[in-house]
This record gives sequence, structure tokens and C-alpha cells, in this order.
Amino acid sequence: MPATPSESRAPGGPRIAEGRVVVVTGAGRGLGRAHALAFARAGARVVVNDLGVGLDGSAEADDAPAALVADEIRALGGEAAVSTDDIATGEGAAHLVRTALDRFGRLDTLVNNAGFLRDRMLVNLDEDDWDAVIRVHLKGHFLPMKHAAAHWRTEAKAGRVPEARVVNTSSGAGLAGSVGQGNYSAAKAGIAALTLVAAEEFAPYGVQVNALAPAARTRMTERTFAEDMAAPDDGFDAMAPDNVSPLVVYLGSAASHGITGRVFEAEAGRVTLMDGWRRAAQADKGARWDPSELDMAVRGLVAKSPEPERVYGARG
Repeated sequence: MPATPSESRAPGGPRIAEGRVVVVTGAGRGLGRAHALAFARAGARVVVNDLGVGLDGSAEADDAPAALVADEIRALGGEAAVSTDDIATGEGAAHLVRTALDRFGRLDTLVNNAGFLRDRMLVNLDEDDWDAVIRVHLKGHFLPMKHAAAHWRTEAKAGRVPEARVVNTSSGAGLAGSVGQGNYSAAKAGIAALTLVAAEEFAPYGVQVNALAPAARTRMTERTFAEDMAAPDDGFDAMAPDNVSPLVVYLGSAASHGITGRVFEAEAGRVTLMDGWRRAAQADKGARWDPSELDMAVRGLVAKSPEPERVYGARG
């Protein structure tokens, strides 16, 4: 499944995703909706995936958000398919990939975005709330990647090496931690690490994998960070979800050739490449340490190292 003739590795142009087929999970609202519409404007055919659940993942009587976004894409003159698969199940993730292949005959880009919140301080966090958030975020990234990559591997083995892309959604909470969001922070940190592994493992199949940590106004942020996320009366709306989507479209296009295994932050008009965990300082005795010796050694390492990023919501 090579890139179509209309695709270009050279950046630029509003139709940067022309001819591509893109799957976006959690695309019924917020960031996912913005991504789906941005891809459609850039020339892609889009599979809009959303279960239509509440902010905490519970079932709710909704207005079929995936279908509404698909209608918006068609109103723009684009093509869209609807998926209500549960992407945190093997069957649902496999069916999601099949939907793209059956409807459009190919799959070029997977954007993993689905998620929800169940915020509690750790001492008050129920096991079910831990499992549910880890399931939808972390497992909900793993399974669509697994099934999409299996397809791309088959294509590569048949001599049709794709220009495939995966864009995962981490969070500042995953990169720095967030008080009251231990389950969410752990899941999002796992997604960042999973991205690095997938980038290496999928590279032989012509697949690039990157992640971003977005900051934008969505159902998941507009309550927790209400003051920071409020829309201005006029001027540039820095927290609009649409500000994040251009980076997602670029990373999901053939123009991003050669960029893989990276984690970005995207907020307002800023794009930041994150540096990840790096060795800051080291003490080597050349032999086994005695615990009593380590106080001076460890304090010396801390003194020589940069201050860590503050956890969101930290006191002081």
C-alpha cells in the first residue's frame, strides 16, 4: 500500500493528507472531533470512532456524536465512515481497522485519542476506577495499534511498503504527573513509553509512531482547569482544540517522513519537542554501595541536577 501519487513528502499546502485514509478514535467531541475535521479539510477520508459515553466512561443517552461528526465531514465535501466499536477490546479494535479497509480500501493513519476521566486522590481511588481509566487509555492505544500494524506488516511483506502513521495522545499529566489524577497520569505515561517501543517495532513495516501531549478545552479539562480553559471574549482562543489538530495532521501525513519515536506538546500556537527521561548525574563507586554511604552521594546527585518539572496541582 504505497503512498498515492497525490501525496508528497514535502511539507506545505492545506491538502497535506490528500488521498489518505485516517482513523480517529474518540472523535465524537473535543480534540478527536477537531482532528477528524482537520484531516477531512486536508483531503483525507476519515473513520470517525466514538462510543458516545459520558465524561467518566459511563453509558449515556447521547446524540450519536460519531454520526454527527461524520455528517459535518460530508457537509465539507469529504468522505467519512462511522465506528462505534469499543477499541479497548480485541474484537472492537480489529473491527475498527476492518471498517477502514472495507469502506475505503486502505488505512494510512491511526490517531489514538479516546479516553475519559475518573479523578480521585489515590487514597480514595477505587480499583474499578483505576482499571477503567487504564483500560480505555492504555489498552485503547495498544489494541488499535496492534491490529493496524498487523495489516501494515502484511502489506510490507507483500512488497507494498506503506507510508503509515500512528499518532498517540499522551498528556502533560503523563509527562509530569497531576495531583488527583494518578490513574490518568499512569496511563498517559504508559502511552508515551508505548509510543517509543512501537516506533522501533513498526519501523520495518513503513510505520512512524509519534505522540503528543495536548492542552486544549475539552470535556476533560474545562471543569478541572476551568479558569485556564475559558474562551476569551475576543482575539485568539488559545485553548481551542483546533489549535492542536494541525500538528496531528502533519504527523499523520506523508510530509512527516523520517520523524518517529518523538513526543510533542501542543498548546495554542506552540509546538514543543519533549526530551524525555535523561541521565542527569551519576556517582560510581566501582563497587557495591553501603546504604550508609548513599546519603551524601544521592544528595550530591540532586544538587548537580536540574529541578524536576512540578507535578500539576502541587502545593506551593
